[in-house]
Amino acid sequence: MAKAAHLEREVETEDELNVRFLLGIEKSDEDDGEKETFRIGDLAREFGVTLRTLRFYEDRGLLSPERRGTTRLYSRKDRKRLRLVLLGKALGFSLTEARQIIDVYLQPNGRRRQMEVALERFAEQREVLVAQRAEIERSIEAMDTSIDFISNCLRQS
Repeated sequence: MAKAAHLEREVETEDELNVRFLLGIEKSDEDDGEKETFRIGDLAREFGVTLRTLRFYEDRGLLSPERRGTTRLYSRKDRKRLRLVLLGKALGFSLTEARQIIDVYLQPNGRRRQMEVALERFAEQREVLVAQRAEIERSIEAMDTSIDFISNCLRQS
């Protein structure tokens, strides 16, 4: 369990991803619209994640690459799921929350329903993040006041 928590923290600390790219607004230099399968290194390069991250997502059931010997071959579906997982992470969702939004696609009228659910959850998450930002700003202000107070005490002694 501790190993999984460590891996998830490592995944969370990777370079910030371009949300416009993850939404599909901007294309990647690696994006080959004709390609049907991708190797682990292809996806790692395209999305700026480590091989370990991709294996971690596979262990969590978020990706399901085909195995040919020791080679993992990811489908266009896996690539799209990876894009959505990374978008969810960039927006502050847990992997579980991201999976819930992604899995709505499998329901009847999936694509539209997925967008409706995503829009609702994004709005809720935005409220959470705004509240967290306000709390962080209050904590920073309290920290600045405390630092000033202790610094003055040290100067006077």
